[in-house]
Parts: sequence; C-alpha cells; structure tokens
Amino acid sequence: MSSVLNTYNRKKISFVRGKGCYLYTKKGKKYLDLVQGIAVNSLGHSNPYLIRAINKQAKKVWHLSNVFTIPEQEKLAKRLSQKTFADFVGFQNSGAEATELAIKIARKYFFDQGKIKKNRILCINNSFHGRTLATIFASNSKKMTEGFHPKVNGFDHFNFGNHNELKRKITKNTAAIMVETIMGEGGIKVIPDYCLKGLRKLCNKKKILLILDEVQCGIGRTGKFFAFEHAKIKPDIVPIAKGIGGGFPIGACLVNKKVAKSMKPGSHGSTFGGNPLAMQVGNAVLDIILKKGFLKNVTKNGKYFQSELIKIQKDYPKIISEVRGLGFLIGLKLNVNQIKFINNLITNKMLVVKAAENVIRLLPPLNIKKKEIDKAIVILRKVCKTFK
Repeated sequence: MSSVLNTYNRKKISFVRGKGCYLYTKKGKKYLDLVQGIAVNSLGHSNPYLIRAINKQAKKVWHLSNVFTIPEQEKLAKRLSQKTFADFVGFQNSGAEATELAIKIARKYFFDQGKIKKNRILCINNSFHGRTLATIFASNSKKMTEGFHPKVNGFDHFNFGNHNELKRKITKNTAAIMVETIMGEGGIKVIPDYCLKGLRKLCNKKKILLILDEVQCGIGRTGKFFAFEHAKIKPDIVPIAKGIGGGFPIGACLVNKKVAKSMKPGSHGSTFGGNPLAMQVGNAVLDIILKKGFLKNVTKNGKYFQSELIKIQKDYPKIISEVRGLGFLIGLKLNVNQIKFINNLITNKMLVVKAAENVIRLLPPLNIKKKEIDKAIVILRKVCKTFK
C-alpha cells in the first residue's frame, strides 16, 4: 500500500527514464509522451543542454538566501524583462506561488494609494490559478473549493465569454481582472485577440490592473513567447511557471514599473525562489527557446499538428467534436467517454492528460519532430476507429 497522500487518481504505470518525446518503463516499453509533466518539459525529457547546465551549476552552489545578490537570478530577470513588457521579476517555485504574488501585488498597489477597499479580483468561473486557498477561490470551481471553507474573500466571477456580465461585475472595489490567456484545465479555451484587446481597454478605462495568467500557455507554447503577444497588448502583471524551468521547479511573477513600486523589502519573500540552480536552468531554457527560428518552428509544427487533427475530427465527428488551442497547447473535445479514450491511447503507447468539458490535452515538447507528430496522428486515428 502506497504511503503517498491520495490526491491523484494515478495510473498503474511508472517510468524509469525519458528521452525527448518518449518515456520508458522498467521493462523497456516506450510511450509517446504528450503530457510532458502537463506542459512543463518544454524541451522534452533529459535534454542534454539542460543536463549540462544543471551539472555545471551543481558543482558551484545550489542554494543561497535571497538576502544575498544572486548573479544567475539577476541574469534571468534581465533577460525576461528585455524580452517582455515587464520591468521587474519576482521569482517563486511554482505557478500557484506566482499567482499568489500577482494577487498580493494588485492589492498592495491600490493600498499604497490609500484605496484600501479596492482589493477585489475579477476572475472567470471554473478557471484554474493554482491549489492554494486563495487561488482555488479565485478559480471558483466547486470541485476544488468543496471542503476548504471558510471562503477566501476578495474574488468576484463572470462566465467565460460573457462580456456584459464582466462589465457589470466591475465595481469601485475592483482592483484587477485576472484571467488565463488560454484556459488550460478549463478545457483549452482560447480568449480571442479582440477580447484581450477589449480587456486591456476596459482596464485602462476603469483604471484597474490586468493580470494574465500564463503559467500553462506561456514560454513559447503558442509560438509566441507569451500567448498574449498574439493580441499585441501589454498586461500589468503576468505569473509564469511550468515551461520556464523545462522540468525544474521555477515560478515567477512579471510586473511593470507602475505596480512594482508598491513592493518593498519585507512585502514578500521566498526561501527557495530564485535559487542559483533553478536560475541556471531557466537561463538554459531561454538559450534554446530564444534562439533564432525556434518559435517560428513551434508555429509551423503546431499548425501542421492541428491541421492533421482537424482532418481526424472531420473523419470522426462522432468521436471528436472540436480541435482547440494554439501552437502546442491543443485540446480535443470528445463526444465519447474521456477516460476510455485516454486508456485506449495508453494501450497504444501514447500519453495525454484530461481537462474540463470532456477535453483531452496534447502538450508535446516544443521541439517535437514532425515524425513524432505523425506517429501521434496514426495512434489517434487507430483509437478513433475503435469507437466506430
């Protein structure tokens, strides 16, 4: 009997090693991995460049307190700032922590202006912002909040795509609107570019902050460094994690100069956030993702993958009703039992992960090869045939 806390419905399968797009069991069975730690292993398993970066730094220093200047941290913050809208970066260890920091910054920004009641964050119902007490109530999913009351106050909600409700829910106490640019756990629901532009204009008009959660959709996954770049807008605060570490735990909160000024020594901290080992890995990930042509290749291969998936959807409309997403953040909305479909894929040596609305997520590494995409297509077609 396992001594691990029973918080996951784990598959009766485990792996002893991985390489690129593939995972291997103890008996040598090979699986095409389109989970990749849920969009975490942005450069696949056992990436040689990342391994060298870890080994090199591990021989120097693993951890230092943030009471000291950490050169690797300064370097990664500068690179993220130069590449994005941000002026400052606060390093954490996970997406949930990064989102918590985003919430704190938004509240502190208005507190410093003497607007102590302007502290509410407006979010989408059944979104996903993490599993801390604050972030589960920001997400407002009954599945996540049940049993964890009393409610963490300070969050209001509207339904995805309901613009009138969104405008109606903004009050004099609203500090920020916080949404996932693409809802991951919620079913790979993309907020259209015109809506993101509208959100930016609305926030400007109401003089509130725009927080875009890019924990799952950021760091190249959509073919742009950040998903919001497709809409050509600039948010005020962006929590990130997952892909920035390529599998190593890193979270960060990116902020512009306007809101960053409210955070002073003592207003936030993290024991492990920004440690030298994590920062060296983050820099190594950027070395690859920011290389000329890398993101263009993500866009090209992502379009190819989705075009082939649309062909399957058209051939099997009773099995797959919709192909969703951008780049390599892809969702297939099913008309059949989600778990049965996933288990059939596993039987055919392919791994995927589920999402809400009877969607399965396909989250390959950003450097997946065309032949591996073709293999995924073959397996998906084979599984669809079993449901006819």
